[in-house]
Amino acid sequence: MSTKQQPTSPGSDVDQRYAVYDERKRKRMISNRESARRSRMRKQQRLGEMIGQASQLENENNLLSQKINDSTQLYLGVASENNVLRAQLAELTDRLRSLNSVLEIVSEVSGLVVDIPDIPDTLLEPWQLPYPIQPITASADMFQY
Repeated sequence: MSTKQQPTSPGSDVDQRYAVYDERKRKRMISNRESARRSRMRKQQRLGEMIGQASQLENENNLLSQKINDSTQLYLGVASENNVLRAQLAELTDRLRSLNSVLEIVSEVSGLVVDIPDIPDTLLEPWQLPYPIQPITASADMFQY
């Protein structure tokens, strides 16, 4: 009984090594492709998140800009009204001075003693309050935000 053993040829051993090397290379290529695909998916997802965040920030920015514009308009309205009131104060103070001058002349001419009140400093310096500080009532809709 003779069993024949197949002689191992040097070429078949080398072929087997190349086959193992080629299999490793093929697996590595597949792994790299899958890794690249996952990386592209993460990148795309991150890009989508950033676009969404940019859109949200733009909306918030527009809202804040609108609030700033509204506040600026309100400020300009109040400043304008304040200027009108200051002009009225100046005009009324001048009128009061004129009336006091007339009363002084009438008092001198008629000989009657007329009590002429002094112009309060608060009219000359409106930032100083003539009375103890009293609360100023305002409605909630006075300032619209």
